[in-house]
Amino acid sequence: MSVERTLHHFPLDPASRQVRLALGEKRVAFSEVQVRYWESPPEFTALNPSGLTPVLVETRHQRTSVVCETRAILEHIEEQEPEPALLGREAGERAEARRLMQWFDRKFDNEVNGFLLHEKMEKRLLRMGAPDLGALRQGRDALRNHMGYMESLLQQRDWLAGRRMSLGDFAGAAHLSVIDYFGDVPWKDFPAVRTWYMKLKSRPCFRPILADRWPGLAPAAHYDDLDF
Repeated sequence: MSVERTLHHFPLDPASRQVRLALGEKRVAFSEVQVRYWESPPEFTALNPSGLTPVLVETRHQRTSVVCETRAILEHIEEQEPEPALLGREAGERAEARRLMQWFDRKFDNEVNGFLLHEKMEKRLLRMGAPDLGALRQGRDALRNHMGYMESLLQQRDWLAGRRMSLGDFAGAAHLSVIDYFGDVPWKDFPAVRTWYMKLKSRPCFRPILADRWPGLAPAAHYDDLDF
């Protein structure tokens, strides 16, 4: 059955990157529309009243459906394209993958992105002035705490949620990859996290992520280096 998919996203949005990684890992073809969501374009808010990326538009049998918000899209993709399974094949691993997705999308986003990405990215996009050094310091301290937690998990597991790669890994990698775009990840202090990220970074689904660029926001020199 032929399905046409269009993903409306912002390249440096961790939520959008999770969906792109899942589609890429499942080798699902899709077209892209990049959205300047902070400008609230009416054609995009008509798709998603929250005004947030990502949004997946699917057309099958001349019927179009619109799926909004990260978790809804990821669960939808998993239902429509079950192989390879990205939520785990055992109930425990599926529950842990979902817990980690929530961890990164709520706790990490609030404690790390809310400072680092707000100061380094959102302020520039919104022309809100220079970064606040105190806020950057707070975000970097929180990042180290989160990476310490990830380090403890990866010293006991092959992947964050257990024995298999899952959407929990894609959630963590999506968030860290945007932080890494701006050069703020202390990789050398967390060797297990660095090795885990290298494995993910080397997968074909990650190549479009590493090619991302946004005018006026240049990536760190090592950003697309597989041996960083």
